[in-house]
Amino acid sequence: MPDDRRLRTTFDEAAVTYQSARPDYPEQLYADLLDVTGSEPPDHLLEVGCGPGKATLPLARAGFAITAVELGPALAEQARRNLAGFPDVDVVTAPFEEWPGPVDGTRYSLVYAATAWAWVDPAVKYARAAELLRPGGHLAVWNAVHGFPAGYDPFFEQIQEVYVELGEDRPGDKWPPPPPEAAPDLSAELEESGHFEPVAVRRYVWGRRYTADEYIALLDTFSGHIAMGPVKRDRLYGEIRRRLAARPDGRLTRHWVSVLTVGRRR
Repeated sequence: MPDDRRLRTTFDEAAVTYQSARPDYPEQLYADLLDVTGSEPPDHLLEVGCGPGKATLPLARAGFAITAVELGPALAEQARRNLAGFPDVDVVTAPFEEWPGPVDGTRYSLVYAATAWAWVDPAVKYARAAELLRPGGHLAVWNAVHGFPAGYDPFFEQIQEVYVELGEDRPGDKWPPPPPEAAPDLSAELEESGHFEPVAVRRYVWGRRYTADEYIALLDTFSGHIAMGPVKRDRLYGEIRRRLAARPDGRLTRHWVSVLTVGRRR
């Protein structure tokens, strides 16, 4: 397994804090998802990599039946707790690549993955999703990544100096990063898989204010920060606290970008 995919197991270490630390996806994203796919309750949906149920809860509340597959046992347990009030939601602990599918042979109207699809084996994920969908069913994939619209908070360019000092900057990082409208979608990848016809791409940008404690709690849910050595992490987090303490309100603004890509099964 490539190094970046080995990191997918680290998220289980953040199972308790993930739900509160990570941002909710925009309501408009869910509205567009249902509009594009034509999904209506009580359709049966399949979620890949549900985590603690961040993207499961809004669709469960809407009345959908959902099978949610999660690799991490601690995350799956958190999802069961968060979704305990929804009897039509079933959380399965398994890697999506190895899960045999429903015993009753159910085929889903929609397979979706929120901030999880990149961690699934690219050699099998599209074929597996197509296999589990009914004819004409849809695959929807979205994420939530750091966005840099015009006027983004200069804190991030400044703290990048610390990442470079620690050797934790990513190859190819450039400042300023690409704007949200340049965030890549997966339509070409869906097309190249041979299993899906891309039908829609939507982008969403929003900002959220964080205290030092809130921002560090967020960083503790990111694979790279979880895997970072404690000495480096203490140095980074100390700098975050020091620099935010110098601000009048002690807060930063982090922007988020979500790119929704939807494909129809061929």
